[in-house]
Amino acid sequence: MDAIKSFFLHPLVLSLVVGALVFVFFYIRFPGILRFFKEKTLNSQKEVLKIIDMMMLKAPEEKVVLWLWALGLGFGFLVFLACWPNLVLGLGLGAVGFLCSWIGVQQFMRTVWERRASQVVNQMVEGLVIMTNGVKVGLSITQSMERVIKNMKGGALAQEFQLILNKTHLGMSVEEAFNEMEKRINRPDVTMMVVAINILKETGGNIAETLSVISETIRERQKVENKIKALTAQGTMQAMIVSAAPFLMLLMMFITDKQKAQLMLGTPLGWIALLIIIVLIITGGIMMKKIVTIKV
Repeated sequence: MDAIKSFFLHPLVLSLVVGALVFVFFYIRFPGILRFFKEKTLNSQKEVLKIIDMMMLKAPEEKVVLWLWALGLGFGFLVFLACWPNLVLGLGLGAVGFLCSWIGVQQFMRTVWERRASQVVNQMVEGLVIMTNGVKVGLSITQSMERVIKNMKGGALAQEFQLILNKTHLGMSVEEAFNEMEKRINRPDVTMMVVAINILKETGGNIAETLSVISETIRERQKVENKIKALTAQGTMQAMIVSAAPFLMLLMMFITDKQKAQLMLGTPLGWIALLIIIVLIITGGIMMKKIVTIKV
């Protein structure tokens, strides 16, 4: 009996039992909250799987979903243990941590995709030069794209061109394949190239000269963007430091003087103050990001 009693009174087992009971309570009493969590997790899951597919990565859907759930539950449980023995705060922050992990993975995948899209645009200058030279010597658009793939093997632009050629080999028209590329990589430079190629293929015209003009336009745009990034780099770094400073101070307080930190983490008034601080930090971070972000 003593062994069974000690087993069920173990903090890990007790936390799992309490978490299960709270889940059942909220499932019966507040189904809207669980519906909200379900919608957020499903949206994040679809977004992550979509980005993985667009990046042409070989990852089984079942494993991706399993890793997402494992990461979410693991992070939420770690947050819960960090707040132990305060069950109310632990369960609340654990649920928030679970949701934030899903949203964090989604944002991370978006950032990875944006970087890949930027690589495609950055490589378009060199790729369009190769295509221009190919068209000038009498090659077609698809043959010029094959030259780009050979010369820029392994690059993001070469992968996109290879996907277009694969689809044309399966019966899709070049125009439709280029339109799909434009939808995947929603960048003005890609749109300009796709629209120009599709129009010239229908109406006729000097494709080589048009590709040369597009290449020069993209090169000048990149010069302006790099100059703007250099000028706003200091403001971006200041925004990141200011946003992270309160959390670092709270962490230092928790390490050096845990008793005072408990006033923030262990009382209702402290929770309200912490929520207000988080909202203000997020609002300030968004405003500073908008200030230092200049669209060209």
